[in-house]
Amino acid sequence: MDLGQPAGENYANPKTCFFHVLFKAAALAFYILSALFFDSFITIFVVTVILAAFDFWVVKNFSGRILVGLRWWNEINEQGESIWKFECLDQKSLARMNKKDSLLFWWTLYLNAATWIILGIFSVIRFEPDYVLVIGVCLSLSIANIIGFTKCRKDAKKQIQAFASQTIASHVSSTIQSAFSVV
Repeated sequence: MDLGQPAGENYANPKTCFFHVLFKAAALAFYILSALFFDSFITIFVVTVILAAFDFWVVKNFSGRILVGLRWWNEINEQGESIWKFECLDQKSLARMNKKDSLLFWWTLYLNAATWIILGIFSVIRFEPDYVLVIGVCLSLSIANIIGFTKCRKDAKKQIQAFASQTIASHVSSTIQSAFSVV
């Protein structure tokens, strides 16, 4: 590693990576440090949840699409059933995704949820049910993104496998046809 390189040079999308981490860190830092500066639970609740909601929105709508080429959303059909919708880049574009961007995306997604779980355990041990509520909301938003992107990644892998199978079958079929047309 060259020490003369700028810090973000190894990432293909350093600004997106920055914002992907920013709201996670801001929500966690505010929650952890807020007891030093605020006596009002309402202030802590509102600001922490707003920061976690910003994180949810940025991850779901921007960083997921830019860093890993995935996007998800959920719709309710006329029968009242929840339907997950997934979108992913084509196979060539997915193959060009930056590995560091992808690792940052997935690690921070899981570490964020793990940190909220640990903070929740501490709040339960300290008998602070109000703070368990804050953590529950933040953890729910974090887990929603984990579930959405994990399902989306599995759907993308299925699409890639189907495309590969179709391409191979098409190639084999054309090879067989050309072999018989020569005869």
